[in-house]
Amino acid sequence: MTRGFVAAAVLALVAFVSEPDVAGAGGFRLLWGGEATVADIHAALQAKQMTCRQLVQMYLDRIEAYDKKGPTLNAIVVVNPNALATADDLDARLARSGMVGPLHCVPVIVKDNYDTADLPTTAGSLSLKGSIPPRDAFQVRKIREAGGIVLVKSHMAEYAWSPFETVGSIIPGYTRNPYALDRVTAGSSGGTAAAVAASFGAVGLGTDTGNSIRGPSSHTALAGIRSTMGLTSRDGIVPLFLNRDIGGPMARTVADAVKVFDVIAGHDPNDPVTTAAGGKRADSYLKFLDRDGLKGARIGVVRQLFAASDTDPDVLKLMEGSLRDMKAQGAEIVDGVQIAEIDQIPLPQLFCNRFKHDVNAYLARLGPNAPIKKFEDIMTPPGRFHPSIEKRMVDADAEPPPDQNPKCQTAEQNGRRLAEGVLRAMDAAKLDALVYPSWNYPPRLIGDLNTPHGNNSNRLSPPTGFPALTVPMGFARGTLPAGLQILGRPWSEPTLIKIAYAYEQATRHRRPPASTPPLPDQP
Repeated sequence: MTRGFVAAAVLALVAFVSEPDVAGAGGFRLLWGGEATVADIHAALQAKQMTCRQLVQMYLDRIEAYDKKGPTLNAIVVVNPNALATADDLDARLARSGMVGPLHCVPVIVKDNYDTADLPTTAGSLSLKGSIPPRDAFQVRKIREAGGIVLVKSHMAEYAWSPFETVGSIIPGYTRNPYALDRVTAGSSGGTAAAVAASFGAVGLGTDTGNSIRGPSSHTALAGIRSTMGLTSRDGIVPLFLNRDIGGPMARTVADAVKVFDVIAGHDPNDPVTTAAGGKRADSYLKFLDRDGLKGARIGVVRQLFAASDTDPDVLKLMEGSLRDMKAQGAEIVDGVQIAEIDQIPLPQLFCNRFKHDVNAYLARLGPNAPIKKFEDIMTPPGRFHPSIEKRMVDADAEPPPDQNPKCQTAEQNGRRLAEGVLRAMDAAKLDALVYPSWNYPPRLIGDLNTPHGNNSNRLSPPTGFPALTVPMGFARGTLPAGLQILGRPWSEPTLIKIAYAYEQATRHRRPPASTPPLPDQP
């Protein structure tokens, strides 16, 4: 990237910071280089300041300018060729009878492991090149029914294996962090993270087996939600470890993430795990977007997860600042919460490698036109996956099915034990939530797998099945995003949303990346 490009980006950023949140008499503008919210989009549509087609074209223009050119974020696998036609249909329906749903004309970045009946779903792998699933994933279907537009499929760590980097065999190269182009977006939902952060779309869908909604969101100054296991359907998502997999929203604001979450959460007869959500789903999660949500909240600080000896000093300062900010908004901060099981149960004993079993079940549902039929087809002939995942694939091939695998039985037992320990600690201190940094270190340089990573997302939420979300808490070194993670009891999404929204509104840490400024020819 040239010095001129950087200078232009910074100048454009400075010029746009003072612009109003919603279009005025001069017409709709993509706020701060494209950071229009769902509310902004709907206000502009209803005021006839723009059409859905014009909005979609704005995002397409940004993708054309910045994904494979300029900063070369490399976040997009395929653009939906029907996006503009869908926008035209939504414009016609708006004129005829009003908005079709709460996500009317909201362009969505969809991770490439969500089934889409009109676009290939490859999970980042050449082994699934050209695979068109027979139907949409449940969450994709709900997005479309709500009026959302599947704009693109985004790059990911192949088969979701890596929490640290976003690279696969379906397209060449790594996804780059728009805040620092030589750094990672984490994994595996790094393509969604970069694309939403750079305003290639309004909101996004990611998946999270250990880290992969919250980690990439933290690295790109986004809000990301991992639900209670059973509150969101996994149907039509290419699995990694199905017993830990969750799909959910990634967005530039908590409100936008919750608007997506409100659409996708709930029972799905095609995913038996969602039976548990009966009676547990809130009638609306939007009502918990409360600016006073921190008042009286008792928040426990899990310093076991960010000891000073194993945390970047800048991230530690940001974390301490977040505690002060929450206290200033009326929260009661309970410091030094101890969860004995964190130290007693090694992380590897909370997960088991069941990929071969789970992916075989997924492939069996693709039908006769699927490019591969079973796990062995991924492995043979050679060259069907990126070399970086070879050891993981070989290890997966050697594992027995979960019901015959002692490692899986141990992981389930330890997960229940950890869940009991977390609840015991929360109950003892009468806590509403626990907090800690999503990552103890800033985003690493691309290619660096040796320096400390500081990933905390895999330690509590996936093995317990408890909900957790991340929200921006500032920038290390002034430019590298960091996230505050908030974890709660099962089905406590309303409480987590209140806390996260109040914190976000009080601090306003997010700012757009300078590498993808507003395009000169956009309003």
